[in-house]
Amino acid sequence: MLDADFFRRWLTTAAAAVDREAERLTELDSPIGDADHGSNLQRGFTAVAATLEKEAPDTPGAVLTLAGRQLISTVGGASGPLYGTLLRRTGKALGDAAEVGEAEFADALRTGVDAVAALGGAAPGDKTMLDALVPAVDALPDSFAAARAAAHEGALATTPLQARKGRASYLGERSIGHQDPGATSSALLFEALAETAEGAGHA
Repeated sequence: MLDADFFRRWLTTAAAAVDREAERLTELDSPIGDADHGSNLQRGFTAVAATLEKEAPDTPGAVLTLAGRQLISTVGGASGPLYGTLLRRTGKALGDAAEVGEAEFADALRTGVDAVAALGGAAPGDKTMLDALVPAVDALPDSFAAARAAAHEGALATTPLQARKGRASYLGERSIGHQDPGATSSALLFEALAETAEGAGHA
């Protein structure tokens, strides 16, 4: 079973990963976006880690809902509302339970991913964060490691795609040949999740 502490550690690990990779995310964003994806997410996840340390919610749902709210209020551009929606809707789907099973978490996360798709009006293949999120959430019932691998592969697979949604879509064919920064940061989230799970003795 996964408790509030597991989710706090996941988001703290994710914040460290975003911090480490912020420069690379901004480099990826530079040719096809506003060159601010890394710095925006870094600011947001640093705020999430600080808030969780201060407030320490006691259920998985409350941890994710609080983190989502924090991202929406501190991250500019599209990524704040999208990541914030992902975490908030996942948290809401988990409800008030003190602990949740891995299958419950996988179902709740799918609800979050569906909310991101609805908000952004995007689908897999549009060269967005969904290209990492959807395969990862499909693989999550198998294992945390499988979800990490699927997210990573999904992010790499955005390189030859033409962007059909978001800022990069304005470039048309010039968006081809660039890895999507949103899919790349989404893969970091699943990397952090697998790392947290391994540390807690979950497969």
